[in-house]
Amino acid sequence: MIDIKIPSPGESITEVELATWLVSDGDLVHKDQDLAEIESDKATLMLNATESGKISIEVEAGTTVSVGEVACRIDTSVEVPDEPEQVDEDEVDDSAGDEVETEKEKAEASEKKEDTSQKQPEKQSGDKTQQNDKVRSTPLAREKMKAAGLSVDDIVAGLKKLSVSDVDAVIEGMSATRDNSSSQEIDRSEHREKMSQLRRKLSQRLVSVKNETAMLTTFNEVDMSAVMKTRKQYQSQFVDKHGVKLGFMSFFMKASALALKMRPKVNSMIDKEEIVTPQYVDISVAVQTPKGLMVPVIRNVDKLSLADIEIELKKLAEKARSGKISLEEMSGGTFTITNGGVFGSMLSTPLINPPQSAILGMHNIVERPVAVDGNVEVRPVMYIALSYDHRLIDGKDSVGFLMDVKKMLEKPEAFLSGGNDPLKAVLEL
Repeated sequence: MIDIKIPSPGESITEVELATWLVSDGDLVHKDQDLAEIESDKATLMLNATESGKISIEVEAGTTVSVGEVACRIDTSVEVPDEPEQVDEDEVDDSAGDEVETEKEKAEASEKKEDTSQKQPEKQSGDKTQQNDKVRSTPLAREKMKAAGLSVDDIVAGLKKLSVSDVDAVIEGMSATRDNSSSQEIDRSEHREKMSQLRRKLSQRLVSVKNETAMLTTFNEVDMSAVMKTRKQYQSQFVDKHGVKLGFMSFFMKASALALKMRPKVNSMIDKEEIVTPQYVDISVAVQTPKGLMVPVIRNVDKLSLADIEIELKKLAEKARSGKISLEEMSGGTFTITNGGVFGSMLSTPLINPPQSAILGMHNIVERPVAVDGNVEVRPVMYIALSYDHRLIDGKDSVGFLMDVKKMLEKPEAFLSGGNDPLKAVLEL
């Protein structure tokens, strides 16, 4: 018997919640198989099987347990059969589909033959015959018609004429059906579920941000024409060389990193009575997951290329959504970027991610009329927002930061000169 214990998500965490078991008591499990989801106040982690065998669950789902406590045991003496190989749907022989279709066609042909055998030569022609062919009848009725030498047309022709009362009866019946469906009882019940540790901690942090910081938000707009043109022009070459798509986030992260180097106050934080200004730029990126909002961190963004940023961003986002991201990968950011635009947000005031002092909010891109050299043109425009702690960051730095980001996104070639005007670099100004 092997004990599977609750792992430690981090040094400061002593208790976690065993949120959900992904297997049942007595199941046969394989080595490295995901057994359960564990929620701490900072992340959702997976509990994995260290060996194959039969599982015995010791802790119920929804229970708060201490780090190091035994969650389950695995009896390795029980032999576990190998998992069946997964067949790629793309590799399945197309002839299988043909066989299915052939059987379907046979069945349809058989049905048609049966219907034909049950009908006598048609006595009428045209639309009337086609309509009568659609009349449904029971097997007993068909047998009786066959014995009497009658067709569906004969039966229909022998029916009485429809009267106003017949039509009214059908209309009343349809109206009663509609009234019954509309008068069905409305469900006014409520669903309740326990708030997870991650959600409880997030709630506390959001409230503390509002209460403990002098938060202010400033806005600007960015003409995204240059970025969109660059992506369209070089996307296929970028994918061929780097294996990832060139997205908008890498442009914003690179522009923000360079702007933070030019305005270090925005990259600073307050520690009691001291101002701490890191000489590096680690950007946290808000990622929406099934378990809530998580913020993995990409380190030294100012030193990375756009391709490096995209590769790291994809890796961390996948780990966050699958619940396999570590606490270390979500700790230590100096600045945060959140993208509400993916959900259609036009404008928002994002909340600071403490102990950081600022956060950049991206929004959706909408074609808007703008003035260009005295003329009105339609351009793809994004509104951007910077929320910041006014105790540390003054208006000059906050507004200047957004202006720096705006200029770099509207002229991405500025990345090559550290965020400054490329022409000034050429002129050594």
